[in-house]
Amino acid sequence: MLANLSIQNYALIDDVSVSFFDGFTTITGETGAGKSILLGGLSLVLGKRADLSSLKSKDQKCVIEAEFDISKYQLKSFFEENDLDYEETTILRREILPSGKSRAFVNDSPVTLDVMRSLGDQLVDVHSQHQTMRLTDNDFQMKVLDALANNAEYLSNYAKSLDELKKVSKELQKLVDFQSEADKEQDYNTFLLKELEDAKLKEGMQEELEEEYEQLNNVEQIMEQLSAGHQLLNDEQLGVVGRLTDLKRAFQGLVDFGTDYKTLYDRIQSVLIETDDISSELERLKDGVEADPERLEVVNGQLQQLYNLQKKHHTDSVTDLIEIREELAKKVETVANIEDSIGQKREEVNMLTQKTDAWAKKISEGRKAVIPKLNERLQKNLASLGMPSATFKIEVNSSKSFKTNGKDDLVFLFSANKGSNYGELKKVASGGEMSRIMLTIKSILAEYESLPTMMFDEIDTGVSGEISNRMGEIMQQMSSTMQVFSITHLPQVASKGSYQFKVYKQESSEGTSTHIKQLSKDERIQELAEMLGGKSLSESALAHARELLQ
Repeated sequence: MLANLSIQNYALIDDVSVSFFDGFTTITGETGAGKSILLGGLSLVLGKRADLSSLKSKDQKCVIEAEFDISKYQLKSFFEENDLDYEETTILRREILPSGKSRAFVNDSPVTLDVMRSLGDQLVDVHSQHQTMRLTDNDFQMKVLDALANNAEYLSNYAKSLDELKKVSKELQKLVDFQSEADKEQDYNTFLLKELEDAKLKEGMQEELEEEYEQLNNVEQIMEQLSAGHQLLNDEQLGVVGRLTDLKRAFQGLVDFGTDYKTLYDRIQSVLIETDDISSELERLKDGVEADPERLEVVNGQLQQLYNLQKKHHTDSVTDLIEIREELAKKVETVANIEDSIGQKREEVNMLTQKTDAWAKKISEGRKAVIPKLNERLQKNLASLGMPSATFKIEVNSSKSFKTNGKDDLVFLFSANKGSNYGELKKVASGGEMSRIMLTIKSILAEYESLPTMMFDEIDTGVSGEISNRMGEIMQQMSSTMQVFSITHLPQVASKGSYQFKVYKQESSEGTSTHIKQLSKDERIQELAEMLGGKSLSESALAHARELLQ
């Protein structure tokens, strides 16, 4: 409930702070006193957009602060989702700076206007003539039926099922689209994959082939160099092996003359062993080298195949070609198996469609069952509001498509007079009739839903006498389960409030300003008497005012 409202530097308001209470509160005041200004200030802190024209003094900021007791509302999840500190006494603040910038806060944490508006919608329902047009909206009309049918749980399950159905349907469409595109590329991808598979790619093969190619392509030069090396080591006159053998023999006699000579001898022997081994390896390599034109042609062909593949796939390594081969293999396999995937996904869609449809049928059955009850309640209440011949034609028909709130189309027609044709509310109901219908529906909803604070802005326009008295009684009844405000110009409605506030203007040397105050019982009598008979208070008007307050 709204516990306190503070407004500074807004329109005609300098600085106003007022506390409110649970139950039914009426707000009165002369035309032009500023009742709409008060509501406008509240609307800003509930998330309405603002501009510089809202500032009374253009060089000072406008600050509007509303304190709410939200202990009875289930709003903890909202605060968690928006990373806000949850407090049972929550404060919404709006600041409009002289620069034109606007700032919004919830419990001193800055928030976006969307977050403030979303929270505000759950705290206060401002009913104005503009809001009355919601009555003509099918979604709102369906909400009324769902409230009476106690469809909340069914609607929740339906929404979850529908979300899952939409998700899986999108996945199916993606598979179908992928198949359509993939079919066009499948032959080409298969051809590319076969090329890469035929190349029998493996890590390091390019380096091995290039090495073998160089050996085969230079076989004569290799043979000449190997033969020359072998000759240098084994020539009878000047060969390195023979010279080292002579050197070893010369030092053999010095071995017993000391450690240094023995070490030197061992080194000479090691060099001789290594040189002899090199000679053997040269001979082995020389004997193994031979010209092989056919093998050279094969190796050259394999290398050219690699180079062509690298050029085609814009790479310069076998590693990259192997990765491309694996990706192509996956694509080809995926397309080959896509029909199975699509079939499985279609089965999932069909299963979810049946599940969602089952919830929709339960919702629809509940709606149809409460139509007679809603019709009876509407006609009875409207008869007491001066519309004895008002009747409704309400039908729920199955739709072919799933909607956010079920699978129904709603026909909600109205006739104000006996014998008149039924028509859509917005076409056949007057403004006064719409207000009374909306009040009746809100009072019915209040019995079935936990509604936020209700603010009625001159919903009694165009009515008087006993009808206005009945409207006041309806709002008074609603206030037994919720906080209700009514901005009114009718004494019959104003008198039904447990509390009454007066909005008034005061003039001074500095200008005109709007104020609001809670009226005592005597002040209420005087205010009601003025509303009944004008400023010149007659005893009959005062007596009537006292009677209204009984």
